[in-house]
Amino acid sequence: MAAADMSKHELHELVMQQLDDDQAQDIVSIPLEGKSSIADHMVIASGRSTRQVASMAQKLAEKVKQAGHGPVRLEGLPQADWVLIDAGDVVVHLFRPEVRSFYNLERMWSFEGGEAQQGRA
Repeated sequence: MAAADMSKHELHELVMQQLDDDQAQDIVSIPLEGKSSIADHMVIASGRSTRQVASMAQKLAEKVKQAGHGPVRLEGLPQADWVLIDAGDVVVHLFRPEVRSFYNLERMWSFEGGEAQQGRA
């Protein structure tokens, strides 16, 4: 595995583990490699409240930065109904449950033949 591929894999694992540690709900990872140029993975998860969503987003951004994966862009704070974390190869959407079901990104991004992976939570 090339160093760049390893780094992408490590970033994805870090994101999944951190969301699991922060008790995110309904974690879904959608592989985008070869299907979209925006990222290699899209991760979607829910928090129980705007406070939890904001906290998870800030913690995740800090962990990604500390791990040496570069600066992270955060969109959607301080409202925290829907926070987008752009970590380059991995894009994370954190929602309050009602907002997530309204936008239904999983359905929009599910490709034929490309099934979303359920997370650990």
